[in-house]
Amino acid sequence: MDSVLDNLDVYVDGFTTTVSLTLVAAVGALILGTLIAAMRVSPVPPLRGAGSLYVTLVRNTPLTVVFFLVFFGLPEVDITFSFFTFAVVALSLYTAAFVAEAVRAGINSVQAGQAEACRSVGMTFGQTLRLVVLPQAFANSIPPLASVFIALLKNTSIASAFFVADALQRTQGLINSNAQAVLWILAGTAIGYLILALGASLLFSLLERSVKVAR
Repeated sequence: MDSVLDNLDVYVDGFTTTVSLTLVAAVGALILGTLIAAMRVSPVPPLRGAGSLYVTLVRNTPLTVVFFLVFFGLPEVDITFSFFTFAVVALSLYTAAFVAEAVRAGINSVQAGQAEACRSVGMTFGQTLRLVVLPQAFANSIPPLASVFIALLKNTSIASAFFVADALQRTQGLINSNAQAVLWILAGTAIGYLILALGASLLFSLLERSVKVAR
């Protein structure tokens, strides 16, 4: 236990990086995923096909492979970022596929009559989606999006293998210097992830309730 308490600052630094990585990647995934969802319900066949292809390919590709493609593929075409930014890109690209499916399900849950009414008054597909459908779709998608973003929080641990000083990499450093307290150190890390996951779940639950009240 002392090995955990004596290194709380190390845990704080590691989980600060983990939370930052999660939040930035979540924003990127939400933006890209919403765009892909819009493509999947678009009346333009090539856009629907491209959106469907992206979701199918990414959802069936291991996240570690996505990390390798980003970290070692982008520099081959002279695109270089910090390790943190590379990790954000990899996590955003991967998570966007799952966000897209959650948002698309939310879009499909909106009554078709609303879109028809919008078209009858001359609104374009983009206007209908942006002003009428997506606000309702996001409200309906909160539970699945919560699961996606909590999974993203846990997926950030893969960044530790790619030189990002997140919670897991800091844990590995503590284990190397305190090999006799491996179980306690791992338990401290597991508790940290548990607290973050439960906190995120609570926030999404509160958000869902507030949306229901507003509606």
